[in-house]
Amino acid sequence: MLEIKDRDFQRLVTFVHQNYGIDLSKKRQLIVGRLSNTILSMGFSSFEEYIENLLTNKRPEDLELMLNKLTTNYTFFMREGAHFELFKDTILPYLVETKKDKVLSIWSAACSSGEEPYTISMIIKEFFGAKASAWDTRVLATDISQNALIAAKNAVYDEDSLKELSPGWKSKYFRSTGQPGTYTVAPEIKSNVIFRTFNLMDPIRFRLKFDVIFCRNVMIYFDQPTKEALVKRFYDATNPGGYLLIGHSESLNKATTPYKYLKPATYRKV
Repeated sequence: MLEIKDRDFQRLVTFVHQNYGIDLSKKRQLIVGRLSNTILSMGFSSFEEYIENLLTNKRPEDLELMLNKLTTNYTFFMREGAHFELFKDTILPYLVETKKDKVLSIWSAACSSGEEPYTISMIIKEFFGAKASAWDTRVLATDISQNALIAAKNAVYDEDSLKELSPGWKSKYFRSTGQPGTYTVAPEIKSNVIFRTFNLMDPIRFRLKFDVIFCRNVMIYFDQPTKEALVKRFYDATNPGGYLLIGHSESLNKATTPYKYLKPATYRKV
């Protein structure tokens, strides 16, 4: 295991925070544990050499590898299912009643390998049924990681990813890849999701404001000022009456957030 000097640790922490909003100031052991083997496999003999190369050259593939090593992307279909029940039973009926243009604007921010936006798309398909063609139901899904987006677009998943789905949904919305234990998303679900690269530290300048923003299990990596600034950008990008759904291990400061707190991990712009 390599050692990291204070100066190199601070250089990496500062760079990651300024560019990606991720707070690694208390993650020294995690950095050493997750990057040591990678550094050696790249031909560097120390953190000092590696960080100097990383921050000087800023090669996208090296930056992405570092981010992937230091953040966790574990997810699966129907993760934190209470949000999807709310989406089906409360949010979609509200949108049907209020959206005269029949355009849904739903954003899966930090979509990782695609399970979340595809879950949203399946719920929409179930809800609208034959009437889906009368609506623009496309889901915007973004992530900073090119590797995550490639995996999401490929849409190939194993049994573990599908563990929370009913047998009926698994049969209806997935196809066997021909390889044992792996499945791909049905074309009508896959085509309903639009994937884009996006850094949550950047200004939000999409064409439409959003009726629902899913940003779950991402802000655990941010310090309080970064989180509050992001939530303010989300708020400005949310339609009146729209929802922000965050991870169940996360919370917003009720005294400072512009959203109205509804229940754990669920907020609304009123």
